[in-house]
Amino acid sequence: MASWAALSPSIVEYFEGEDSYRCGYCKNESGSRSNGMWAHSMTVQDYQDLIDRGWRRSGKYVYKPVMNQTCCPQYTIRCRPLQFQPSKSHKKVLKKMLKFLAKGEISKGNCEDEPMEPTMEDTVAGDFALINKLDIQCDLKTLSDDLKESFESEEKKKGKSPKKEEPKELIQSQHIEEKLGSGEPSHPLKVHTAPKPGKGADLSKPPCRKAKEIRKERKRLKLMQQNPAGELEGFQAQGEPPSLFPRKANKSNQPKSLEDLIFESLPENASHKLEVRLVPVSFEDPEFKSSFSQSFSLYVKYQMAIHQDPPDECGKTEFTRFLCSSPLEAENPPHGPDCGYGSFHQQYWLDGRIIAVGVIDILPYCVSSVYLYYDPDYSFLSLGVYSALREIGFTRQLHQKTSQLSYYYMGFYIHSCPKMKYKLCFLWTQSQSRKTGANGQYRPSDLLCPETYVWVPIEQCLSSLENSKYCRFNQDPEAVDEGRSKEPDRLQVFHKKAIMPYGVYKKQQRDPSEEAAVLQYAGLVGQACSERMLLLRN
Repeated sequence: MASWAALSPSIVEYFEGEDSYRCGYCKNESGSRSNGMWAHSMTVQDYQDLIDRGWRRSGKYVYKPVMNQTCCPQYTIRCRPLQFQPSKSHKKVLKKMLKFLAKGEISKGNCEDEPMEPTMEDTVAGDFALINKLDIQCDLKTLSDDLKESFESEEKKKGKSPKKEEPKELIQSQHIEEKLGSGEPSHPLKVHTAPKPGKGADLSKPPCRKAKEIRKERKRLKLMQQNPAGELEGFQAQGEPPSLFPRKANKSNQPKSLEDLIFESLPENASHKLEVRLVPVSFEDPEFKSSFSQSFSLYVKYQMAIHQDPPDECGKTEFTRFLCSSPLEAENPPHGPDCGYGSFHQQYWLDGRIIAVGVIDILPYCVSSVYLYYDPDYSFLSLGVYSALREIGFTRQLHQKTSQLSYYYMGFYIHSCPKMKYKLCFLWTQSQSRKTGANGQYRPSDLLCPETYVWVPIEQCLSSLENSKYCRFNQDPEAVDEGRSKEPDRLQVFHKKAIMPYGVYKKQQRDPSEEAAVLQYAGLVGQACSERMLLLRN
């Protein structure tokens, strides 16, 4: 795993123009339009900035829908896990899992709580038609050697020793070193959730308590009358202030947290054992390598049963390319999460075998869900919803160490696609009382404005989406994209073993179409990424 100070710059190969494919949602044969690039390598910070501009990766292919032209506009959606409270249906899914683990109980009937589809959308299949045609071959060692030669020749021209002058920008092993700042707050944030009143609660009356609690309270009061000193000593010994209300009564008014529901204790003689393992996506990792065969078999079973893919379309090559090949450089900064940043498989092991795998990227500000595949024999456990709840909980866990990591990205949201409704189910709950005429209340979540790239609460977006498939969510008519490309000449180009600003590169080119392609790329990735990433030009 690369250290924070020894990182290669991102190297991307942009495919100029806009490509049309068969839409995976509405099935329009040429309605899906996107821009794309092949990421030979990419830092997690660059990818974080790209997804905050509407990009998304599938394997090493990184694409951005042409929002105002594509048949089914795809809006980046994120959830705010720190404020997330599980809904009634979420609790049902978690309790269903606990009952299965504890007693082996299998719920009967259809799984109403299982609308979850994988978060790498069907449209990716259309985008990969381009990848197969391109037949891109990349020799990262050659690229690294070329970059090393470029830096060394540049230093020789200056008559300086690169080792003494810029020790943090050298090649170590076969990689370029580039110092990146983490920009992380020093103190983690703590979120306190206030208890919510129940449905139709009358706040003017004292809260209702169960008869069992009232009996316990009477017994406690009686004991206090008989031996008040002893009772108070008992309280103080546990570090509790004297109180007439037992601790349990207070706790009963607090909604259970997501963690309480997920990690509820099981009996010693539980019927099943579930273990969730986080495995780096790397064939150099022994755990990833040893579980690869089982993970691949599960993927094939899932694709054939759930998506009706023929066997020749879910082979080992496709599996490796889509779900095991990532451009993200693994990074382990000192103030980052213990597992580091990069791409991972979150494996769900039930009684010693894998029943589900969630493919995720851990980035500086978020956990980004890429895909999920699971054993169809366990569909009754609503593994799609269950795994998403676990990933939200995992994001909250990472936040404890790395306070800036506080969002859960669920991929794209397509309002016109019924399959996407699960994302709203995840983030939306009806108002407590329809009689009041109140509008629906939404879990804390946001959609990305496709023009200004600011996050807008989802409740402010849905009414617009009902009227038009494509919407600008930012209501300020004068707002612009603050991260737009303002100085394209500063864009970094990698050409013929040399790194140079675009301002220098364009003087060597005579093809007028070259400038249009580079400027299109700069506009899509923004100024910051264009200055950090190396645009490979042949």
